[in-house]
Amino acid sequence: MATDALLEVNNLKKHFPIKGGVFSKTIGYVYAVDGVSFTLHYGETLGLVGESGCGKSTTGRTVLRLLEPTDGDIKFEGQEITRVDKGEMRALRRQMQIIFQDPYASLNPRMTVGSIIGEPLEIHKIARGSAKEDQVSSLLQKVGLRAEDMRKYPHEFSGGQRQRIGIARALGLNPKLIVCDEPVSALDVSIQAQVINLLEDLQEEFSLSYLFIAHNLNVVEHISDRVAVMYLGKIVELASDTDLYNNPQHPYTEALLSAVPLPDPTIEKKRIILQGDVPSPINPPSGCHFHTRCPYKEKICEEEVPEFKDIGGGHWVACHLRT
Repeated sequence: MATDALLEVNNLKKHFPIKGGVFSKTIGYVYAVDGVSFTLHYGETLGLVGESGCGKSTTGRTVLRLLEPTDGDIKFEGQEITRVDKGEMRALRRQMQIIFQDPYASLNPRMTVGSIIGEPLEIHKIARGSAKEDQVSSLLQKVGLRAEDMRKYPHEFSGGQRQRIGIARALGLNPKLIVCDEPVSALDVSIQAQVINLLEDLQEEFSLSYLFIAHNLNVVEHISDRVAVMYLGKIVELASDTDLYNNPQHPYTEALLSAVPLPDPTIEKKRIILQGDVPSPINPPSGCHFHTRCPYKEKICEEEVPEFKDIGGGHWVACHLRT
């Protein structure tokens, strides 16, 4: 992997045990994330897309160790963080933040906005008292809100404004990495554009790196430098945004892109309709996980797991037909 990487993830797995029976024994696992590898460079935005339930959000939370990984390696600025203790991880939290999907649920309704944004500053002993208040005021203005808004409570704001508060909270510790976990999916389309533009401006100003998780391919194309496509716990394709959108190599990526509406109504587009439902992550198919829905499948697809390989120009794909 590249040496200028801020974040290196190698063969990351997160399996949730399923308990059953009188003694609550483990009777199986949910293979939510099952061998994910990627690199995120300084100042880069890596989009992570896929259908609901494919493991996108679990990947983001496991990378930050909000969920403990089952297996795999996570390196942040060259430091292996999967086995560091709680004290070391707490120090690393200053560099790694998250913006949650739901701006209604991610803010404590009993705390003022000033307390919500200022709490991390106190916990990490960055600022207290009037210095904290000045910093909160500055952060609110950075995200397009007013300094006096710090006296208000979350219920006094719209969805878009609440998400701005969540962004201000994430920025407070001056992080290098922010995991954006579907940060605009709960917002109106007009507000989505405002928040995306805000994230881009802040990235340039603070030299941030984003792991941007979403299911809206138009939003991902707009903000991302590279895009990774997930299916049933695995990344099946990863390439630059231009290369992936213009030259998709995996059948699943082709199907996803065929569903994206075009702004020009005169252009006809052939929609690829996938057969069947997404298999259960409790009992994923053998071989290539996608073979049960793939229109091009061959015998080898049912038997062997395809290798995730670079087919040229940094375009990675896991498909027997391409490698």
